[in-house]
Amino acid sequence: MKQEKIDQLKSILNKLEDIKHSQESVIDKINHVITDLFQHPDKKLEKAMEDAHQKSSDNVESVNEVLEELEMRINKAENEN
Repeated sequence: MKQEKIDQLKSILNKLEDIKHSQESVIDKINHVITDLFQHPDKKLEKAMEDAHQKSSDNVESVNEVLEELEMRINKAENEN
């Protein structure tokens, strides 16, 4: 694989890592809201935050899977050069 292609894949990898960090930040903020809801219960809001937390967690898992696969592809391509 040409170095240009490897560099392009590394750029995508960096963007995926940024997406992962953003999703982790969203999860952290959702957790703060959930914690606040212990003091001021609101069943509707609690349900919405639980759903949002699950979706964000699923997104992190999906991005992690893609990151791992892409890292392996990059490592394999670098070892071939």
